[in-house]
Amino acid sequence: MRKLAALAACLLTAACGFRPLYGHSNLAPEMASIYVEPIAERDGFELRTTLIDLLHSDGQSAGKAYRLKIVLNENSQGIALQNDATITRYNTTLEARYTLSDARGNLLTTGNQSELSAYNVVQSPYATLVAAQDSTKHAAQDMAQRIQLELGVWFRHRKK
Repeated sequence: MRKLAALAACLLTAACGFRPLYGHSNLAPEMASIYVEPIAERDGFELRTTLIDLLHSDGQSAGKAYRLKIVLNENSQGIALQNDATITRYNTTLEARYTLSDARGNLLTTGNQSELSAYNVVQSPYATLVAAQDSTKHAAQDMAQRIQLELGVWFRHRKK
């Protein structure tokens, strides 16, 4: 009975038109041909290196067919106070605006991503600093995954 149910599920999903974005797709060469420009902001290094890894690029501009430019903004805001008005928790918002252009500079697509991260302030300044850095590092990594996904969807629609 289980085998029959699994077979029925496979047949139903095959008929719905679902095609996986990754796996046996031919998007890998196009994604690898994206040069991610250096990002000047503080957390831009983590975002850029994660994107380079996700796109399976080498990080070099030579021979790339596309250029990805990202402008990153960071805003930190205290959200929790103790009785003596000291801040005990911060929310940090990373916002990225990206543009993808071809090698000649023609604009192909643009997009925006935003990510919220939070960390607690503790008595140790070092522990607080590490928590803040870890929080924005994870936010940049999550943002890189979403940018990669959006670019993959854009390339997939472009091929149709």
